[in-house]
Amino acid sequence: MTSYQSQSESESQAQAQPQSESQAQAQPQAGPQAQAQAQSGSQAQAQAQAQSESESESQAQPQAESQAQPQSESQAQAQYRSRPQAQSQPQPWSPLQAGPRSASRSPVALLLVPVGAGLLALGCLAVVLWSGLAERPVALAFGVLVALGEVIRRAGTEAREAAPLGAAGALAYALLGDVAGQPTHHGVAQTVTVVLAASLLGSVPYIARGGGPVLDHLARRLLTVAFAAVCFQPLSNQGAFRDWSGPAYALLLIALLALTALCDAVLAAAPAHARTGWPFGPLLREELRGMVGITSAVCATGAVMALAVAVAGLWALPVFCVPLLLTQLSYRRYAAVRATYRQTIASLARATEIAGYTPAGHARRVAELSGAVGRDLGLSGAELTVLEYAALMHDIGQLSLVDPVPAGATAGLPAAEQRRIALLGGAVVRQTGVDAAVAVVVERQADPCREQPVAARIVRAVNAYEEKARDAGPGGGLTALEELRLATAGDYAPDVVEALARVLARGSLTSPAAG
Repeated sequence: MTSYQSQSESESQAQAQPQSESQAQAQPQAGPQAQAQAQSGSQAQAQAQAQSESESESQAQPQAESQAQPQSESQAQAQYRSRPQAQSQPQPWSPLQAGPRSASRSPVALLLVPVGAGLLALGCLAVVLWSGLAERPVALAFGVLVALGEVIRRAGTEAREAAPLGAAGALAYALLGDVAGQPTHHGVAQTVTVVLAASLLGSVPYIARGGGPVLDHLARRLLTVAFAAVCFQPLSNQGAFRDWSGPAYALLLIALLALTALCDAVLAAAPAHARTGWPFGPLLREELRGMVGITSAVCATGAVMALAVAVAGLWALPVFCVPLLLTQLSYRRYAAVRATYRQTIASLARATEIAGYTPAGHARRVAELSGAVGRDLGLSGAELTVLEYAALMHDIGQLSLVDPVPAGATAGLPAAEQRRIALLGGAVVRQTGVDAAVAVVVERQADPCREQPVAARIVRAVNAYEEKARDAGPGGGLTALEELRLATAGDYAPDVVEALARVLARGSLTSPAAG
């Protein structure tokens, strides 16, 4: 009875399992012991199949639930992480903003300079067409000089004065009172018209080569030349400077050029303030500091041209163009060397990303955000350069580690370990031949906050913000900023954190994204 019952149970289980059935048919004459083994094998297979089915059901159930639930968070994180290059495109409004949009970022403020220059050009052109062109040889000579300066202008948006020869010629024509001892009467309207026509003519080859628009450049040129001409031409035509000679007349031209340079600085800082929302004061100071270089050479050359033409005539123009042309050539070589130097530093900074120590794009994001914070705090051009290089290379000390830091996040490490990595990074920077000031910032980025230089404070705060907000999703920026504010008692400088908050609130940079 027992053997028959066990045989019937094994047959029923063999029918449920095709593999057991084939085994039972292959051995029809097996004894009781073989039947028991077959029964135990079929039971084990049945249990394994049931267990796999239960596991598949348990896995399918959360998947179905996850598919049934709204996938807003996961999709948002996926979209947020799939933008490795998105932070290079500034967004008009950031989700990290804590207040209303800044009023200084209105399009009306951006249009003041070009619209004002356009109205001035139309008015001056109408006056010249009505009254005619006075002293045509002089106007032609200075027009050719300005056009030549535009043809050989420097390409690139970082150039403070793209066409120094054209700018010097335009200023010389605006401050021209005599030609070989004979008084001139070209006036303000003709000065602006000649500069406008020559600048447009000289910009045609530049635009044909794909150099980009020159609207801002031309607008600033017209307004500054008009300012200088308004200050000088009416009084000169009335004979107010006839008795001025020698050093007095030269000092007069230098004073007018200084006021013109100040006007040009205001015209450069105002659109930048309206476009980026950065404070106007630091932007104006930066423009004034930059005038020590090529702008001072342009103003000096313009004054010398005006004085030389007043004595020697128009033949003095080609003679006094040579020094400025050589200066422009030297400056172009210097700009090329500086660009190569920056590319070398950027390549060194990517070494940690290529080796897998830090996420892709981390150094670039920290450098961009650090530069914005530095501008908000009013750092000079040289200080911003050091800050940029130090921010690019702030993690290079991780190359000396045997065990990489998870995700390259050093902000959460103990203070002693942070300082060790910072000192290793400073040693690497010194061996590369980079400026010693950059190595100092890299070495001191983990020091106590009150003992750090301003650049090291900025790098430390921005790096911590980027690391904290990187893995927290779209809403992680607010959390990271709040953590930095809570740690301002000892870890981060309060003024740096508030400057970081202002930069993020203006939306001049996007939120950090995972590389």
